[in-house]
Amino acid sequence: MVDPVAAPPLRRLIRPLRWALIALAGLFAAYALIGWIGSAIPRNADWREPDHGIEIMVETNGVHTALVLPLVTPERDWRPLLPASDVAAPTQPYTHVSISWGEREVFLETPTWWDLSPATVLRIIGIGGDGILHVAHYVRPAPAPDIRPLRITRDQYRRLVAEIDRSLPQGRRVGYPGYYDYDVFYEAPGRYTMTKTCNQWTSDTLAAAGIRTGWWTPFAGGVMKWVPPLAGAGS
Repeated sequence: MVDPVAAPPLRRLIRPLRWALIALAGLFAAYALIGWIGSAIPRNADWREPDHGIEIMVETNGVHTALVLPLVTPERDWRPLLPASDVAAPTQPYTHVSISWGEREVFLETPTWWDLSPATVLRIIGIGGDGILHVAHYVRPAPAPDIRPLRITRDQYRRLVAEIDRSLPQGRRVGYPGYYDYDVFYEAPGRYTMTKTCNQWTSDTLAAAGIRTGWWTPFAGGVMKWVPPLAGAGS
């Protein structure tokens, strides 16, 4: 039975908590709506995929996106900068590197989304977090709905590489074990915020190379909508 003396203070506490939850839900809804609108606004709207050039890939796990690049081209040999010796299985015949950027604590301490704590989410919303680079080494990755090929010119690839260089570790590499035996994390410059997300990094990198992508893409879908799906596959 509810204590009649305690009931009024309890009701006074529940009411502002309810409004706080409603406001938080409204904030997330507005964020999602703005993200959907922002991702539909194109940058480099006139860009078209060339008939010849270098094939890169854009991959996603549904939440996060990454750029998959050939390990060696005349424009860039990634091996000295992102050596396979930094991963647990260094002797595989790797052909590509997957490069992405994200929030340090989320990447290192939340191997699954079930491990993501509300406190971490609130911290990112409030003050953001330190950036970190994730690099995975692949052997002949096959195109699939979640890893889509994209052909770009050699000049665009040079510009893409130059933009990625801005996120590479400066000076001595500080690495951390990855999730598997073929990936690794590196400390990297940049501050992760609600406006500069991992997916925004991907689209900003593509845009800097002159490739068509969305204007503001906080979600993975906002990036992938600009990458043509495989023939016969859904978007």
